[in-house]
Amino acid sequence: MSAEHHYLNAVEAYDEGKAEEAYEEARKAVKLDPDHIDAWQLCAETILPPKGEKPTLIQAAKSLAAVRKIIELDPNRTAMWMLGGRLLSDELGLLSEGLQWWQDLRHHLPKEVTPLVEQASLLADMGHYLEAKYRLDTIIEENMDGGPSQIAKIHQLRNQVIAAANLQPSEHFKPWEKHHNGWGAIESKMGKGPVSESFLFLITTVPVLFAVVIFSRQLAGEGWGAFCLTSLIVFATVLFGMRTSKKMFHNINRPAFNLLRAMNFEANTGYSVIHEEIRTSTLYMYIMQRKPVAWQERMIKIIEDNSPLPKNWKPQFPDFDSHLDEMGFIEDGEEDAFEQFEEE
Repeated sequence: MSAEHHYLNAVEAYDEGKAEEAYEEARKAVKLDPDHIDAWQLCAETILPPKGEKPTLIQAAKSLAAVRKIIELDPNRTAMWMLGGRLLSDELGLLSEGLQWWQDLRHHLPKEVTPLVEQASLLADMGHYLEAKYRLDTIIEENMDGGPSQIAKIHQLRNQVIAAANLQPSEHFKPWEKHHNGWGAIESKMGKGPVSESFLFLITTVPVLFAVVIFSRQLAGEGWGAFCLTSLIVFATVLFGMRTSKKMFHNINRPAFNLLRAMNFEANTGYSVIHEEIRTSTLYMYIMQRKPVAWQERMIKIIEDNSPLPKNWKPQFPDFDSHLDEMGFIEDGEEDAFEQFEEE
């Protein structure tokens, strides 16, 4: 039976909702024809669980391997770049590999805004706000256009980066620093889970709204004008309460955000930096239970391996200008001169 025959069987099984059978048939097709790109794409998609469910570590790894093969055969399949980026960062926690993944996409689509947005998002999650700002600035400098969802994400990221820039550098939690003050904050709050933003809004704003409604008739009187005035006060109170509760949410839950960053750091690097007392705490388990299945399975392996962080470890980033060299914007002489300048 030929590879194409197995592929057609896989397509038929996929259309009938038989994902496992479709995957097995697609695997047979790529074994006979390793360059059958459509069969590889079926492998990447059918090994994953139905929409709404999270893949296991094995499922995510197999799908990612198939995606890498597809990109190798045809780097213009944008949907596979998106799938690979999601598997690397969201499901497996490999944020540094995600940065390189999106940089590789820039080699093929240098004018596409998505890689820069995703890189900025990953850098912000890792706590490298200055590098994230550079990525966002590149979008503006190169006058790139994005869709409505991307524009909203860029705006949100810029606000996050600007807010972080207003803090002292020492306040940026760095999990690789053993004696950073952030560890003390985590230890002080590790006995309970984070406070939700809706709860903070409920206890700070709802009582004020009740008071406004109760006393509005006495203070504003009756009639259409009083109704409009009361509505404006209620609206302003809600806006102020949302802003206040959001600020309180980030301040109160900073230890939880610090621990989340430390856990992401471990998943990304494979090194253990979290103390055993923190790892068995209520806060740690709260965050762990809300992570994807594949992420949890990787983290368990990292914990069991318990590899210590090497001395003098420093974060490393991909060459964010590598696509310019490939496009011919960086001449060999310019690159040599830059390297000489760095050495001096």
